[in-house]
Amino acid sequence: MNVFPQVAKLKGMAVDLLFPKRCVGCGKEGDFICSTCSRLIPRIMPPLCPKCGRPQSNSVLCPSCVGWRAEIDGIRSPFRFDGVMRQAIHQLKYRNLRALVEPLAKLLNDYLVTNPMPGEVLVPVPLHQKRLRERGYNQSSLLAKELSRLTNLPVVDDCLIRQRHAPPQARTATVDERRNNVAGAFTCRDRRLRGKQVLLTDDVSTSGATLDACAAALKIAGATSVWGLVLAREIFKN
Repeated sequence: MNVFPQVAKLKGMAVDLLFPKRCVGCGKEGDFICSTCSRLIPRIMPPLCPKCGRPQSNSVLCPSCVGWRAEIDGIRSPFRFDGVMRQAIHQLKYRNLRALVEPLAKLLNDYLVTNPMPGEVLVPVPLHQKRLRERGYNQSSLLAKELSRLTNLPVVDDCLIRQRHAPPQARTATVDERRNNVAGAFTCRDRRLRGKQVLLTDDVSTSGATLDACAAALKIAGATSVWGLVLAREIFKN
């Protein structure tokens, strides 16, 4: 008899007793995102820009995408970066609450079930080694690995790398600044993704500049298509 699953279950129960889960939205015990707060997460609903995925009044290219020679084939996100979702991502990203990966990846999987996207391999947006050492983990990689468990899509998280450190995108003021900030920042160390349909995963997207820079590197390495799947979209004004 394999006792390890039972031991792991008992360990989890002990941790829950000592450190009970509390909703990041309302503080209620039980789950990191309670059912009430889950229903209140602001969702992105169609119509959308077919390229960047931002909500708008119709389904044609938005003004930002009309003149954008993007490498990314499209970006989709189930939620706005606001309210409970903003709090959850902040706790995961900056407060080391890695247990949030499980419920957040489930929300991504639920979205994929009802909104299928082209993809046969998951690739998380990488951090530069400097930032990875500071934080200790890449939240996008954690999300991709949990999503892989739910979807059975393989994860390749050591091919696409960030070769140039740049200031955080949040410190830039315009779309052009964001695109210039990450231009040429990524590369692929080999051609393992040649001929693959890549589903690029991240926690938040604003202008789509980081995802597009990643897509450019992946396509140079031979990827046939690259779609971005992110938890939340911050609606960015030019």
